[in-house]
Amino acid sequence: MGGFGRYLAAALAARFASEGMGMGVVLLALERTGSAAHGAFVLTAWMAPHVLAAPLAGAAAARARRPRLFYAGALAGFTAAVAALAALLGRAPVPVVLAVAVLGGSCGPVVTGGLSSLVAGLVPEGPGRDRAYGWDASTYNAASVTAPAAVGLVGAMVSAGPAMGVLALSAALAAALAASLPYGDPGVSPHEEAYEGRGAGPPGKAPRAGLGAGLATLWRVRELRAITSATTLAFVGVGALTTTSVLLARGLGRPGTGGVLMTAFAVGALAGSLTLGRMTSVAPGRLARWAMAGTGAALGVAAFAPSVALTAAAFAAAGVCDGPLLTATLRIRSEHAPGSVRAQVFTLGAGLKVTAASTGAALVGLAAGAPPWTLLLGIAVLQLAAAALHLLVSARGRVARVPATGRPAASATAPAGRRTPGGP
Repeated sequence: MGGFGRYLAAALAARFASEGMGMGVVLLALERTGSAAHGAFVLTAWMAPHVLAAPLAGAAAARARRPRLFYAGALAGFTAAVAALAALLGRAPVPVVLAVAVLGGSCGPVVTGGLSSLVAGLVPEGPGRDRAYGWDASTYNAASVTAPAAVGLVGAMVSAGPAMGVLALSAALAAALAASLPYGDPGVSPHEEAYEGRGAGPPGKAPRAGLGAGLATLWRVRELRAITSATTLAFVGVGALTTTSVLLARGLGRPGTGGVLMTAFAVGALAGSLTLGRMTSVAPGRLARWAMAGTGAALGVAAFAPSVALTAAAFAAAGVCDGPLLTATLRIRSEHAPGSVRAQVFTLGAGLKVTAASTGAALVGLAAGAPPWTLLLGIAVLQLAAAALHLLVSARGRVARVPATGRPAASATAPAGRRTPGGP
């Protein structure tokens, strides 16, 4: 198996463990304590550190002299936390369990954006790398489809403890695979010379970036600011979608089929990432806007669907539209993030989305008494607003396309330099 093949296996195994934690923790808490709320508190402790740990994880990854040790070690810590929660939840004092959850959650940015930042070092720049990001995005969607189903199946056949054990084994496999990856020089992004304030030269010689450099880059580089602000807004709605689907199914007279709606969305997203997400001929910024607008339109239709079957079909269509969004996001981060802060940009972007999703989950909890269709319509509006926000921010200083001569025109955000094919 080649380096990128091993990377995909590691990413899928790690994200399988991450995606299964939500259901695994709640099922284990319900089984051992009789309270799903106890599991919700542990899950909150697991998710909360993401946005705070993201810049630290990104800076540590960029400064690591032995990246193999850093990534394998972070995934090993993630594995240990999952295994410890499987053993301690419902048995150990609550503060101990919450502390373990916080420590494990602090490794989360490495599982998401941190791993994705490695793709640039494994696949040469060009259309091949764009396609590689499509495959990387598909690991998220594949994990979101299979992990909850696997946890639920093992929990039903055996118990929740072994289900958590499956997640721990998957995380351990990811750590082992990460230790086997080739960690080469990720190279210089298309605009790195500009951001580092230097001319062309040998790659990988930029000074080490400070802890706040990633956040500064997200704000300073217009393309990164546009995609980060838009996807953060969109994920407020995505975070509310699971609870809303449960309420919507109950409102349609089919309680218990909310999982069917989310499965339809996840399967659609996987299909979208494997098909539309591989359209390297479309500029990633445009693809991201289409994805958010299409998701919003499909969810808007679902809000008025008269049956669970039609609602599920609309959810699947929304998933197909949502699928390419992550691929486009990864391409934009790779193209516009300087190599010295690439890991920070990836981990920060992922951390902000996780935090936005947890905010959306909290907001829908407060508004749970409202008619479900209005909640879903609100989520749809957020997706459409995110597409509009991306258009508004990126349109103010759009980077010119590469002319036939291969020499790009100047832009408001970066001087002339080489461009990745298909860039915005």
